[in-house]
Amino acid sequence: MREPSCVGLSLVLGWSRLHGLAQTIHSSSMSQRDRSLQKTTTALTPAEALAAAKIFFSRQNGIYAAFPEQESATHITLRGQGGEEVVIAAFPDAGGTKVTGSTYLFDQQVARFLSTLAPLPLEVVDAGDR
Repeated sequence: MREPSCVGLSLVLGWSRLHGLAQTIHSSSMSQRDRSLQKTTTALTPAEALAAAKIFFSRQNGIYAAFPEQESATHITLRGQGGEEVVIAAFPDAGGTKVTGSTYLFDQQVARFLSTLAPLPLEVVDAGDR
């Protein structure tokens, strides 16, 4: 029987006694530059969107709560359990406010937050398509 050509996380083909030749994930595919960045456009002002982020993340249960650490007129950095960082940015865009969220572990919570923001009125969305 052939010895494994890799151990742990790798993107190369390796040999497994149970599964034969198998492909596994390489740890470099989880690099910092590949961390989650999510975005949406809302009818809220940038200040309202950032205020909503503070409220939303402070009300999360236990390990998903995050609290303001730094903020400016266009962004807020929140710190959560285990030092997890969540960054929310908001800036004016054509017809609304563009809101982005970036995090490594709280990606589901960022997606949930973005989905709670007031959507653009349909007329604004249609006008932007022309």
